[in-house]
Amino acid sequence: MNDTDNTQAIRVLVVDDEETLVDLLSTGLAYEGFEVGVAQDGPSALKTAKELQPHVAILDWMLPGLDGVSVCKQLRASSDVSILMLTARGELSDRVAGLDAGADDYMVKPFKFQELLARVNAMLRRRNLQARKRLALGDVALDRDTREVWRSDAPVELTPREFGLLELMMSHPRQVFTREQMLNRVWGYDWVGDTNVVEVHISSLRDKLGDAERQIIRTVRGVGYTIKG
Repeated sequence: MNDTDNTQAIRVLVVDDEETLVDLLSTGLAYEGFEVGVAQDGPSALKTAKELQPHVAILDWMLPGLDGVSVCKQLRASSDVSILMLTARGELSDRVAGLDAGADDYMVKPFKFQELLARVNAMLRRRNLQARKRLALGDVALDRDTREVWRSDAPVELTPREFGLLELMMSHPRQVFTREQMLNRVWGYDWVGDTNVVEVHISSLRDKLGDAERQIIRTVRGVGYTIKG
């Protein structure tokens, strides 16, 4: 198995002054394999865009300092970034104004993350771009599309939940996840049960990876788990 990642890290800029929404989008997009930058006002959006050089910008209409339409126009004038406008305003005239400013697509709040992700991926397909689907840390590799895992080129058979835990940690190396965070991301926010289920699956995952010494998946006492970068 060749664990070379032939797809590039797709960079996404999330711009919104709602901190909760920014956290939701940045976490969800990072989990899907995107490199994410964030900004919460118009001037910061332009500054971050210059530094990040994003492939996609998710841009709120109403922003402090400089409104989203003005930011959209400036981004479009200086790059070929794909732009998805977000707004609580659903009138036809507003949609037309956003598209006329250079946006590629338009979503009205509130929305489902799955639909936003589908729209982002559709914009990327039009540009023949693809998010990173293969992750590798040390001698452990994971393919998001085929849901295969290898350790030192030897296949490792995992259950869906074990795969989900490994994918979550490999997507964010060195980040410490609490048991509650792991339950929310892998089991779902509506899961009702004991957090000890995470420990059981982590133990099984370690066994299958041959990680008896806990050098791959590390326990942060009193907090949760992390994977070394």
